[in-house]
Amino acid sequence: MAFLGLVPSERSTGDAVKRGGLTLAGNQRARRVLVEGAWAYRYPARVTETIRVRLEGLPKPVRDVAWKAQTRLCARYRLLTAGGKKAPIVVAAIAREMAAFLWAIGHQVEPVR
Repeated sequence: MAFLGLVPSERSTGDAVKRGGLTLAGNQRARRVLVEGAWAYRYPARVTETIRVRLEGLPKPVRDVAWKAQTRLCARYRLLTAGGKKAPIVVAAIAREMAAFLWAIGHQVEPVR
């Protein structure tokens, strides 16, 4: 997540720790794609016909992680917005967690050569 700039900045001295906004370090295009994709989690988790067709050729572990991500991130979006967080802040948090799910898929599935 630090590579993508989706972690909070920090100014620390002694016992005082102050956290700021996102660092925005790293790959701007990858961060933008994740943030744009995170906006989709405003809607309930479901498998539409388009998504079902896209999932047919994927390995079972990828489909499992994708569904787990979809249900968790949709619920997390709702929970954070219900708690009073502003939408752009929630979307940044969702994008950060989505990066973790993508990392998990990359480590579970052997690349096709």
